[in-house]
Amino acid sequence: MSITVTGISSMATRQLLSDLTAAYVQLADCRVTIESVGGVDAARRVMAGENFDVVVLAADAMAKLAAAGRVQADSQVDLVRSGVAVAVQAGAVQPDITSEDAVRRAVLAARSVSYSTGPSGVALLALFERWGITEQIKSRIVQAPPGVPVGSLVAKGEVELGFQQYSELMSLPGITVIGPLPPAIQIITTFSAGIGTGAPNPQAARALLSFMSSAQATETLRRNGMEEAG
Repeated sequence: MSITVTGISSMATRQLLSDLTAAYVQLADCRVTIESVGGVDAARRVMAGENFDVVVLAADAMAKLAAAGRVQADSQVDLVRSGVAVAVQAGAVQPDITSEDAVRRAVLAARSVSYSTGPSGVALLALFERWGITEQIKSRIVQAPPGVPVGSLVAKGEVELGFQQYSELMSLPGITVIGPLPPAIQIITTFSAGIGTGAPNPQAARALLSFMSSAQATETLRRNGMEEAG
């Protein structure tokens, strides 16, 4: 294997990309190394000029990188859609989250609530603002540090109620995923992939993106708690 395709992604797609690239290298004569970090940090590094063959981030972050000339605009492809779920510590009482009103009551009753630094966290804060409860709960809201899963804080008992993409919560030990947010307030994040402007191996990167967005990847997406973006 003479070529190594490099990449960077947010933590939300870490396991998915690990599974997809493991399958891909069985078919292609290359290696793939993708670094998964906090989405904010990943976008900052690419914006600062760090070169990667492949970048996988939330679609809005990818659009900003493309507009800044850091990702080839014509290479961007939507890969997956990921919804937000709610988790508590394993063995803890599970609040009702079957309706918007129920989730609002659960948030108000929780000793602490955690969210991520990514776009789902921004949307969750906007939801609290729409409900008119931000001031009431602001001392109990905990933002997980970049790259730190919300579920890890829940597992350690540092926060009572955690909100994050289901794909990031589903495999963490020490927590119980109560379920997804109800449809009326579900927060969907689309994750896109693109080729870095300074990609060392752009052709190999394009072949990898073609595989990741093909029907061959569908079962892997679903196994990782996500769905096709198309």
